Amino acid sequence: MSQRKAELAANLAAIQSRIDAAATTCGRAPSEITLVVVTKTFPVEDIKLLYELGVRNFGENRDQEGSIKAPALPKDCIWHFQGQIQSNKIKSILTWANCIHSLDALKHAAKIAEIGSNVQILVQVALEQVLRADRGGVDPATLDDFLERVIDGFKLNVVGLMAVAPLEARPKEAFDELSKIRTGLVHKWPQLQQLSAGMSNDFEAAIAAGATLVRVGSSILGSRSAPL
Repeated sequence: MSQRKAELAANLAAIQSRIDAAATTCGRAPSEITLVVVTKTFPVEDIKLLYELGVRNFGENRDQEGSIKAPALPKDCIWHFQGQIQSNKIKSILTWANCIHSLDALKHAAKIAEIGSNVQILVQVALEQVLRADRGGVDPATLDDFLERVIDGFKLNVVGLMAVAPLEARPKEAFDELSKIRTGLVHKWPQLQQLSAGMSNDFEAAIAAGATLVRVGSSILGSRSAPL
C-alpha cells in the first residue's frame, strides 16, 4: 500500500469511527448516515485511491472539476454537486452529478425542468440571521412557497434539505433548526427524507440533529491545494 493510500485509509477509518459513535450516541443506526467525501481541489488519483478503499459518494463544488473527475471513475460512483449553482453550468452539471445539494433559486429550478433531468435535489436553506449572497440558501420564511413551485410546479425530484451552519451560530442550534424546519414540511412533502448537513468540524452535531448526509473533506484528504 502506498504512503498516500495508507494516509487516506487511516483518516477515512477515523472519520467513519466518529460517525458511527455519533450515530450510536443519539440512538441512530450508523447505516442511516452517508459519508460524502468532498474531493474539491484534489486530484483524480486521490479519488481513485478512495474508491479502492470503498468510498462511492464524492462531493464537488465546481462543475469545472466534477465534469473532469466523474468520467474518470467507475460508473457506480455517486457524485454530489454542492456548490453555488451558475445558470450557464447547469446543463454540464446534469451530465455528471447524481445529486445536487444546493438548489436555492427558481430560475435554476426552471432550467433543470427545461432540460428534463430527474437528478436528486436538495433545497439549500439559509440559516443565517441576515441572508448572505455568498452563502446561498432559501429564506425559511419563503421555503414553503419555494418548495411548492419546485416540487408541484416544476416537478423536480426534491428529496430533502441542505444547510451550512452560520459562522456566528453554534452548529447544534443551527442543525436543530434545520431538522425542525424539515419536520414542519414533511407532512406535506413526505419525500423530504434527506438532510445534508455537517462538515469536518461539525458533523457530529449534524448527526445528532438527524443529518443523513455529511460532507467531509479536509479531515480525510488533508489541506486543500489550489483549484484545478
